Amino acid sequence: MMLKEKRVIYYSSGELFERDHFAGELSEMIRKVKIREGKHSVLFLCIGSDRSTGDSLGPLTGYLLKNEKLFSEHTGVVVVGTLTLPVHAVNLEPVLRVIEKDFSGYVVVVIDASVGSRDSVGCITLAEGGLKPGYGVNKDLKKVGDISITGIVSWGSRLEPMLLQNIRLGMVMNMADCISQGIMKAVFC
Repeated sequence: MMLKEKRVIYYSSGELFERDHFAGELSEMIRKVKIREGKHSVLFLCIGSDRSTGDSLGPLTGYLLKNEKLFSEHTGVVVVGTLTLPVHAVNLEPVLRVIEKDFSGYVVVVIDASVGSRDSVGCITLAEGGLKPGYGVNKDLKKVGDISITGIVSWGSRLEPMLLQNIRLGMVMNMADCISQGIMKAVFC
């Protein structure tokens, strides 16, 4: 039996970001998970640390989304993980327990920073299936999510945590802007 390979779509960030294409693909992935698993709402789980530039993509994206004030259980779209209340390796397990208990009917879209090839630094990925947070910095955490969005902040297979401090904040913020704009179009337009 052959396993289906995970479909990953790469997007340039910044002025070349294809927001409409990203939003359309994300919307379709969410629709498919809702149908396949009988889920009714969406939760964006923004993972990372506000203490490390290279790992701040998730909390920055969560912060931008929360500022839109359209996200709540009443709208059926929730954001977990912001600059104020980040979700990271230390508190991930208890946060996942709350999500499993209180948000079991939600499609979980995970947003996190990642490492990739040298040519893909600055790119955003959108993929069916979850991801293993912390993998790029040698953390062994469980796989989470139904859909994953990553921003590739550096190249290589693994990073030392101190190297994440040398990632340019402008690049990470640019990716967070693109991702949040794409999400807004996917779920509210």
